[in-house]
Amino acid sequence: MNFLKGLLIRLAITALAFWLATLLIPGIRLESDSVTQTIITLILVAAIFGVVNAVLQPVIKTVGCGFYLLTLGLIALVVNGLLFLLTSWIAEQAGLAFEVDGFWPAAVLGALFVSVVTWILGAVLDRD
Repeated sequence: MNFLKGLLIRLAITALAFWLATLLIPGIRLESDSVTQTIITLILVAAIFGVVNAVLQPVIKTVGCGFYLLTLGLIALVVNGLLFLLTSWIAEQAGLAFEVDGFWPAAVLGALFVSVVTWILGAVLDRD
């Protein structure tokens, strides 16, 4: 039960971070007709982002370990931006109204923003 509660809290936090990103970062848009549709879209995009990160990030870090060491971890900005773009592409293929204009600056700043906001809100709200 605690696992499910934690998962739902993280999903809500990520959805909130995506909503804030659509408001603050140029090039990231969410166009919907109603509040309900916006909330559903944000939750689905957050779920897609979570799955993309859970599946691909460990593989990329393992395969690209040398690049992470060589760039002192700065390659993570590029990887996270590309994963953010992939999330946008998957959302578009699924018929969701979430769009990211391109890699720079929208995807990189969006990924950085969502990561920071989810980290801060997760530290505040996800206390057991």
